[in-house]
Amino acid sequence: MRTADFDFDLPTDLIASEPARPRDAARLLDVRATLADRHVRDLPDLLNPGDLLVYNDTRVIPARLTGKRGEVKVEATLHKREGADVWYAFAKPGKRLRIGDTIVFATDLSAEVMEKREAGDIALRFSVAGAELMAALHRHGVMPLPPYIRRPEGAGVQDAADYQTVFAAREGAVAAPTAGLHFTPELLARLEERGIRRVPVTLHVGAGTFLPVKVEDIREHRMHSEWGEIPEETVRAIAETRAAGGRIVSIGTTSLRLLETAASDDGTLAPFSGDTDIFITPGYRFKIVDLLLTNFHLPRSTLFMLVSAFAGLERMRAAYAHAISSGYRFYSYGDTSLLERAP
Repeated sequence: MRTADFDFDLPTDLIASEPARPRDAARLLDVRATLADRHVRDLPDLLNPGDLLVYNDTRVIPARLTGKRGEVKVEATLHKREGADVWYAFAKPGKRLRIGDTIVFATDLSAEVMEKREAGDIALRFSVAGAELMAALHRHGVMPLPPYIRRPEGAGVQDAADYQTVFAAREGAVAAPTAGLHFTPELLARLEERGIRRVPVTLHVGAGTFLPVKVEDIREHRMHSEWGEIPEETVRAIAETRAAGGRIVSIGTTSLRLLETAASDDGTLAPFSGDTDIFITPGYRFKIVDLLLTNFHLPRSTLFMLVSAFAGLERMRAAYAHAISSGYRFYSYGDTSLLERAP
């Protein structure tokens, strides 16, 4: 298929710059038997007792750093941890950096350029490691908001709260798993009362999620890898739910991608810990997830390709046309949709 097959026109005034308040007041487009306009707070009534929610418990870190190489200003956005003191990063101006260069971010934080990669990113070895490095990021880094959320002065104090999900527990992501941004403690309590359980996975979302697809033939696109983990308790809960006739509901594409990475061809799931670069496009056979809660994605993006694979390309074209004509808000701080896996 061609990247152009996943294109559509989106008015810029539909790109959300602030989240709904409260979070579960966001609109939800129910994309199942018929298109229905709802709200996230309606979710307990859209699911069945015995269904299982799978959420991503990653926590976004302040991964955007500004420093200097000599007198040259350098901005680095970390996107994947490779060791206690090594991260891959996208840098501006990346082309002017050389292996061996030192970037000074603060008196107590610097990094050496260890590698320049074909994908355009670099490897940085920091002057501190582990917990000390994470503490330095919290002192000197800022929240790496997506480029379509306009903040001329950078992410603010409110963004530091808004851009974390209620599930956030394990530090390591540089982008939020945005479907999870719609949940509140009150909504979670109502889901529990409805008999809907939830279990965690961890996928540390990377900045590569924002990268455009630059090739025309989607088979030539290569995803950046991200680290994830599926614990034994989650594997067991999924098996129990399926055996009892319940449905697996993925909160977001990150949870879905990790589950599908770890699934065997026969649909069984095992605990997992490692990297994934799975790229899901139409024609993919899903093995685990029955329902997907996901925000509205960019045209020509890998995420719109994924939801088109899950629910059907024509179905998603119709859903997005309805969302645009009805004024739904798009992207990270925008509204959401509930999708059913196509037969």
